[in-house]
Amino acid sequence: MSVKQRPVLAGLTLVLVAVLSACGGGAGKGDGHAGGKGQGGEYSRQHSDHVRGLYDAVRHLPRKTVKATRAHMVKECDPATRKVKHTSRSGSGKRKRTRTWYTTERYNQCHKVRKGSERYTRVVRPERWCVRLDDVNGKSRKDDRWFRVSPATYSEVHGKAEHARVKFDPRGRGC
Repeated sequence: MSVKQRPVLAGLTLVLVAVLSACGGGAGKGDGHAGGKGQGGEYSRQHSDHVRGLYDAVRHLPRKTVKATRAHMVKECDPATRKVKHTSRSGSGKRKRTRTWYTTERYNQCHKVRKGSERYTRVVRPERWCVRLDDVNGKSRKDDRWFRVSPATYSEVHGKAEHARVKFDPRGRGC
């Protein structure tokens, strides 16, 4: 490549980079879902998930718990010993000498043991705040869709008139 062609090639490279960045041709940029729905109905997308529609209803499901029993585990330790090997080397060449000796080391060997049972509170259903929308994202066929939201969003939407336009980031679908 000649010296005269280098500035031309550099200019073309600069124009190509500018055009690709303006068109969104960079790697890792998506214009839709990155993975769709994850486990438990949670969203997993690369961008913000604003949902808009007409407010229809709200629902608050309190946390549901039950009393349960489980094994009560206690840490028990017993004294134990183990042999430890020691070596030392001395000399060089043909006069190398290795000396080996053993010592006994004392330590506590611990493990968990069941000692009776204990009662605890098990969460069967976590607390949820839900909002039902009509005309989700402007589509009249998408009516009566439930979305899980944060408590702040729930309070904000609950104060609005029925069929008021709302927009929020859901935590998940369904209620």
